[in-house]
Amino acid sequence: MAELRIGAHTAQEDPIGGAKARGANAVQFFLGDPQGWKAPTVSYPGGADALRHAAAEADIELYVHAPYVLNVATTNNRIRIPSRKILQKQVDLAAEVGAKGIVIHGGHVLKDDDPDVGVDNWRKCAERLDAKVPVFIENTAGGDRAMARKLDRLARLWDAVAEYGLGFCFDTCHAFAAGIDLAEAVDKVMAITGRIDLVHANDSRDPFDSGADRHANLGEGTIGLEPIAEVVRAAGAPVILETPGAKSGESDDISVLRSYLHA
Repeated sequence: MAELRIGAHTAQEDPIGGAKARGANAVQFFLGDPQGWKAPTVSYPGGADALRHAAAEADIELYVHAPYVLNVATTNNRIRIPSRKILQKQVDLAAEVGAKGIVIHGGHVLKDDDPDVGVDNWRKCAERLDAKVPVFIENTAGGDRAMARKLDRLARLWDAVAEYGLGFCFDTCHAFAAGIDLAEAVDKVMAITGRIDLVHANDSRDPFDSGADRHANLGEGTIGLEPIAEVVRAAGAPVILETPGAKSGESDDISVLRSYLHA
């Protein structure tokens, strides 16, 4: 198949160096604390301009992952309102560094809430968001009140937000843990969203339909290399690996995936 952009999630202090060390032509990173509520920052020496120019010179595509704490679907005002504000700041800074997109988890509502309220909260967020770069909603592994775990819930969400141009990030581990058959997943997701903009290619530590978000290196988990690679092939979108070895630089997951795709 044609050359795909394949990379890994790396440290934000030097995502360009991290990509080069892994033989990657794409990279994902955080802008600041992934578990906090502070305004995003660029840790790369020289700031946003320097990172943007370095990425262009190295021909490396940049992707940002929004903080894990963001939840624009929730009915909890103390979480939802700051989430919207921080997401906008993340989007603004992602645009400054020249990112191709920013990934955010679909979020969830509280256990006694109607999930349709979460869908509507997402619609309100999308409607007000100044998306200077594409925003990719990522499917999640667990949670009965999650917005993007099961395909039926994803369909309801997409009906509400599609008109605002949001994109989709498909995570193989999350889908497997959510009980979605990877052999049919790309076709089913595409039938709902019409798009897959980024793939998170991760093996799973835990069994099918476990609800557990625990990544494993490619071929070392319960999914295996072949089903993951076939998702990548079918999606035809840029790929980011969030496997333990790819993130640390201690595995050859990127070259293994690339070799399989070109075999």
